Amino acid sequence: MAGPAQPSVPEERKRGKSMRITNKIMQNNNLANINTNKILQDKLSTQMSSEKKISRPSDDPVVAIRALRLRSNVTEVTQYYSKNIPDADSWLNVTEEAIKNLAEVITAMQKQCTKGSNGDLKTSDRQTIIEQLKALADEVYSTGDADYAGRYVFTGYRTDTPLSFQEATEQKYSITEQLDKNAIGQISIITTQGADGSDLMDMTTNNYGNINVTKDDVQEVKAYRFQLAYGSCDDTVPVLSYQERQPDGTYLTKTITAEVKHDYESPYQAAAEATGEKAIFVPETGELLLSGDAYDKLMATKDDVSTAGVNEGEIQITYEKSKWVKGDLRPEHYFYCKADPGTPEEEVYNESYLTSRLERQDIEYDVGFNQTIRINSTADECFKHGIGREVEDLVNAMQEVVDAEKIVADMTALLKESSGATADAIQKKLDVAQKALDLKKDKAQRMFEHGITSMQGYLDDTNVSLTNVGTRSRKLELIENRMQSQKTTFETLQSENEDIDIAEVIIHLSSAKLTYEAALMATGKVAQTSLLQYI
Repeated sequence: MAGPAQPSVPEERKRGKSMRITNKIMQNNNLANINTNKILQDKLSTQMSSEKKISRPSDDPVVAIRALRLRSNVTEVTQYYSKNIPDADSWLNVTEEAIKNLAEVITAMQKQCTKGSNGDLKTSDRQTIIEQLKALADEVYSTGDADYAGRYVFTGYRTDTPLSFQEATEQKYSITEQLDKNAIGQISIITTQGADGSDLMDMTTNNYGNINVTKDDVQEVKAYRFQLAYGSCDDTVPVLSYQERQPDGTYLTKTITAEVKHDYESPYQAAAEATGEKAIFVPETGELLLSGDAYDKLMATKDDVSTAGVNEGEIQITYEKSKWVKGDLRPEHYFYCKADPGTPEEEVYNESYLTSRLERQDIEYDVGFNQTIRINSTADECFKHGIGREVEDLVNAMQEVVDAEKIVADMTALLKESSGATADAIQKKLDVAQKALDLKKDKAQRMFEHGITSMQGYLDDTNVSLTNVGTRSRKLELIENRMQSQKTTFETLQSENEDIDIAEVIIHLSSAKLTYEAALMATGKVAQTSLLQYI
């Protein structure tokens, strides 16, 4: 007969019986707890030495993910605040200083124009004005070659190319200027040649008898002209084209035939007397003179507002220039042009200008989150060809007056020493010279008065450019302040997320150390007691 069923272990426990704990189990438990405490000490010691909450992502995945995001933000803000913004600010400062210098030069030119508009100047005063204008003309474009860290600041994307030629250079360019009827001006010339080809301006006290110029030969001739960006051009015939509206509303490209005449061949007289749609090109002065009919035809051109993106009022003039002097503005920064045209080395610049003049080579810096700022000003905003060309006209006009004054002074002195028929002959020549002088003075005075207005226009453009730079600098300053605040905020958030509270960790480490030492003492006492002591 089977005995009674033995109770199960759980039932024994229900009856108050417990599992037997041996010394070995106690020792193992104590060692495990000691090891756990040691791991905590190691963790706290690592935090103390690294000053970071975690040493590996598995320590706290949430902290690790947040740390990656905040570190990325801090790195990006640091790039903006410590590198991009200072670099942009330096570029703007260089640009601002250069434009300020340009404004000072133009202001000085305007002052000389004001002086030159005075009709009662002495020859010495006129000579001083000429020298001052020449010196200012040499300086006006030199500031355009300002650079920042080896990059020229006014040349758009071509930061490795200076704005002007650094030395005399011989290289052929085919240049296309895109103008309109507002670029047509009027040039006034005082004729001083006689029927035999003798020139009054060549008269001296020794050869006055060979100068056959009458008062009727001395007169003012006016002609319409395009003053191109450059003088000293090649003798090749330029091409002038424009758009003419047809009866059906379409536009047809038309050209005006130009004839090359040199400045010693009376081109202004020829232009004034020309009939039909004709033009005369003077390569030495870079002027395209228009007949009256050509002037009327071009003045009738205008942009058709119904055709967006196309300028029917545009007048294109293509010409060539091969010889450049130091200080000449490089055409690739202003026009559609070809260097070394028709050769294997041909290089085309700004081809898109022929279809759209809206393209601008803006250089922008990233200075904030999804925020950029333009830092460059292009040469066509302030360093205009017209400044130098205007000064050339003024210097030439004033020099003509100085030369005429010298002739009048020399003939007056000779007249005082003469008598009889000789004195009468000298007086006739003197009267002709005086008429030429009066006309040249009047012309120069008008040109200098016009120069005051022209220089004011260039100064206004320069001030606008300077204002734009100042506006960008102010905007950059505001962005810098915001980036500084964001940098501080992100660094604070990064520190709060990653860095430990040293005082708190020290307390926890001290507590863990005391716990560890207490556990060692308790384990030691337990280890000293065994069952053998009671047998």
